[in-house]
Amino acid sequence: MSRILIVEDESIIRSALKRLLEKHEYEVCDVASVTEATERFQLPDFDLIISDLRLPGAPGTDLIDLARPVPVLIMTSYASLRSAVDAMKLGAIDYIAKPFDHDEMLATVANALNRSTAASPTDKASKQSQADEQTEIIGRCQPMQELFKRISKVARTDATVLILGESGTGKELAARAIHEQSERAGRTMISVNCAAIPDTLIESELFGHEKGAFTGANSSRSGLIEAADGGTLFLDEIGELPLEAQARLLRFLQEGEIRRVGAVQPRRVNVRLIAATHRDLKNLAKSGDFREDLYYRLYVMELRMPPLRERGEDIIELAQRFLDHSARKLDAGTLSFSPRAREVMLSYAWPGNVRELENAIERAVILADSEQISPELLGLDTDHISLSSLESCYEQNLKVAATDSADNRNSKTDLSLDDYFQRFVLENQEQMSETELARTLGVSRKCLWERRQKLGIPRRPRK
Repeated sequence: MSRILIVEDESIIRSALKRLLEKHEYEVCDVASVTEATERFQLPDFDLIISDLRLPGAPGTDLIDLARPVPVLIMTSYASLRSAVDAMKLGAIDYIAKPFDHDEMLATVANALNRSTAASPTDKASKQSQADEQTEIIGRCQPMQELFKRISKVARTDATVLILGESGTGKELAARAIHEQSERAGRTMISVNCAAIPDTLIESELFGHEKGAFTGANSSRSGLIEAADGGTLFLDEIGELPLEAQARLLRFLQEGEIRRVGAVQPRRVNVRLIAATHRDLKNLAKSGDFREDLYYRLYVMELRMPPLRERGEDIIELAQRFLDHSARKLDAGTLSFSPRAREVMLSYAWPGNVRELENAIERAVILADSEQISPELLGLDTDHISLSSLESCYEQNLKVAATDSADNRNSKTDLSLDDYFQRFVLENQEQMSETELARTLGVSRKCLWERRQKLGIPRRPRK
């Protein structure tokens, strides 16, 4: 059980955070100041210290040196992100902005503890094994196995990596796996969501600024790229980066140097860049919404995260992992999926990918009244299930068509999904009821009716 010390002068926040961590099986102590922390405890006895930045007396950053080698996680108000960057430069393992939600805090704590553990082995094989475990990228399907091979290869280099994939596929997990399997694993990895920072602040946040560079710049500040010096910078949703910031980022990639806003002289930095997006950067470059020269600078090594609907039985393996985790977290005992729930999960299209799967299972655990998770508890949109089933039926039809004669093959395999649906219904509705049609197509009656309306297929008249 990991032992954590909370240093926070606001008693309400301190007690709420303590309850949250204790609920998730951490051993927690709490104090209101740096002085109280050093007087009451031996700081090296803890696995992690979570401290507010601004405290009565000494600031929370003083704990970084006082507690070494114990990692220190700094909490700061949302409006003081630049102060958090300074804390990272001083050696804080990470920072989190207040107010934070519970999931965000728990994920940050887990990452901080894992990174601290990963930094200690000197044996490379041990470090590799530990990194694989902590990133928790699960997958036995062929696309995931190919992804793992690429991660392993690119991690040995300092090449820029562009990770592509739909929202919720785990792009940040892949970025962290690259960092943790690289020679930079013992250094800082800073993650930035470009879409979450206002356009007016993004350049200052990334590159820093000099005193007087703009209204409100009362002192010089280093940026997130400087804070990642020697380590890795992960820019998520890089497609949202404004064009002005793209120009600065391009110079950083070309020259290995940055220039703070308002500064004259550049600064040399040694940072490995990993970027990610769910958007088509090539098309954005063609339309002028993304710099073409930056796109080609990013496009050194590309990793594609497969959507969950293409991962087959991985869905069940992931679901079981999430079920076990949620059951422990919520003290729900031993739970399992019903056979029908497994079928539904394999049939569902998962537009929200792994993130949607995790949320659906946590919701099911909260609502469960027995030891078995039913399809109803998952709360999935049956329209996605219906469409997926129809597509499966369509694919099966094409396989059958492929074994037919050459004449029949051309007429069947050229059909689109809508054409196939229309032909099947028109050819069979005289012999089948609506219920039988829906069952054969693998869809609900509601989906059958909706697609009739969409395609203008009238129902056969009643006799």
